[in-house]
Amino acid sequence: MNERKTPENGYQSRIWKRTIRLACWGGAWLAATALMKFGPKFLWNKALAFTLLAGLDVAVGVGMILANKTYLAELDDLQQKVYLNALGITVGVALIAGVPYSVMDYYHVTPFHAEIWHLLMLMSLTFSVSFLYSTWRYR
Repeated sequence: MNERKTPENGYQSRIWKRTIRLACWGGAWLAATALMKFGPKFLWNKALAFTLLAGLDVAVGVGMILANKTYLAELDDLQQKVYLNALGITVGVALIAGVPYSVMDYYHVTPFHAEIWHLLMLMSLTFSVSFLYSTWRYR
């Protein structure tokens, strides 16, 4: 039998492709960041030329931002609302938690140093929880 492709199937297909593209850019950024962090110490013994090349992390990050923008533009109104709410909550939590965390580190209140990956983990968890909660709430 010859099944016709419904508009919903076309939309789902486009969203799936954009999601995969966004995941690839995210993975590329993660790999470029890991290379920039660990490459000088473990791969090229702090050679300046290679360390500067690892700075291409910023270019990959710009690609990830553009992929995110394209993904967001492809979503329908409700999905955009859910996504933007999750992003807004994430930015708020990052600011509210990040500034005091940095100040506490500066004055040696915490027994460890404030690292950027702590904030990235908090942001990842915040986005995931708020996105999943909002998606569940609107179903």
